[in-house]
Amino acid sequence: MTRYLRFADLVERRIVKNRATLCRWQQRHGFPRPVRLGPNTAAFRESDIEAWLREREAAAAEAA
Repeated sequence: MTRYLRFADLVERRIVKNRATLCRWQQRHGFPRPVRLGPNTAAFRESDIEAWLREREAAAAEAA
């Protein structure tokens, strides 16, 4: 079953600190876009976030 994370969940997991950084990551670094769950509700697929984090870790390891 797909799990969804809201912005508060991303902050709690220390993935991101604020919405400005989140928007910048989406524009410049390919951070996954949220899925619309309702007219006023958006969330991120946990699997997409985990995949993005693994890609970032791999890129950092290659650069080092």
